[in-house]
Amino acid sequence: MVLLPPMNKLFSAVLAWTIVAWPASAMDSALRAGLLKLDPQTRLEQRCDAEILDRITRDDHKYKADRVVAYAFATPEMGADAIKSPGAAFRSNGQWYRLKFKCETAPDHMEVLQLRYRIGDEIPESDWPKYNLYN
Repeated sequence: MVLLPPMNKLFSAVLAWTIVAWPASAMDSALRAGLLKLDPQTRLEQRCDAEILDRITRDDHKYKADRVVAYAFATPEMGADAIKSPGAAFRSNGQWYRLKFKCETAPDHMEVLQLRYRIGDEIPESDWPKYNLYN
């Protein structure tokens, strides 16, 4: 897990929300410029997180995914252009669910080339504090 200074965390959070709110196919120049300002590893994480949220919501309309935590249950494996997270979680409609995913991007981390994911069980609310999950 990369620890970011508070301003970088704020910028990343705002950028992540903007990415999620913006359709992947309509990434405008301002959003693209914002992603390019991030260090490569953070850009890879942010781009994959946004794609996962978009795909979960698009693939199964019972979910409205709005947050993903790649490191909730296990540390993700980072490659030069890929992230594999066997212990992730995502939030939908105020509830958290287990998630496994593997995301591969182009070398600039702007285009997702491949994404595979599997949704797991609902996480009981009593376990949320243990994994730093919140509503």
